[in-house]
Amino acid sequence: MTAIPDSQWIRVESAAGSFDAYLSLPPAGLKPGKPGTPGIVLLQEIFGVNEHIRAVADQYAADGYAVLAPDVFWRQAPRIELGYDGDDMARAMTLRKAVDVPAALDDIAATVQALRQHTGAGKVAAVGYCFGGLLAYLSAAHGLVDAAVPYYGGGIQNELQEAANIRVPVQFHYGALDAHIPPEAVQAVREALAGKPGAEIHVYPNADHGFNCWARASYHQPSAALAHGRALAFLAQSL
Repeated sequence: MTAIPDSQWIRVESAAGSFDAYLSLPPAGLKPGKPGTPGIVLLQEIFGVNEHIRAVADQYAADGYAVLAPDVFWRQAPRIELGYDGDDMARAMTLRKAVDVPAALDDIAATVQALRQHTGAGKVAAVGYCFGGLLAYLSAAHGLVDAAVPYYGGGIQNELQEAANIRVPVQFHYGALDAHIPPEAVQAVREALAGKPGAEIHVYPNADHGFNCWARASYHQPSAALAHGRALAFLAQSL
């Protein structure tokens, strides 16, 4: 049995057009073979479905999930892959500002449908990082997924009017050293989600923004490992 997840790019059809998404399935012997397989829509940072996001998709596939990572920037720059500083960072910020969030949520709905069609997935969670964390949160609020795991979701604190609409479990991960999401923003999220069944907020004392990404200087392995374990336990219970 190979230990390498089965991955490929596929096309997702939507009302606005078609776009690419990276599909990763569990290794042979664990591959989904019946309806009801748990699925994950993996939502990128502002750097595209780059090498790191594809590796995270493979990581979750190795954990037994059917994973589909849509190209959120397909309208502006299809299949773009960016680094984390300099001109790439500037380009990433420009692309982020150009995203129509309601249209991106429509793309996520189409991605959930495509994941189910390709794999027989039953319940599906949204897992996202930074901008993808915001989209994961909004996907939960709009009823597109059965659970959500936002990592350092930029701007969630500005969309807390959506919290009242959440009816599914959501697990938040934040770094205490994250200057982009200060403690008062995390506290606002905590207060908005207070009393919601299945809502969890984890703050990692030694972690900065992007702590899960091993390609970034801010990568913090102990926090990333702990967060991944918590996410797996959460998804196992929620899906």
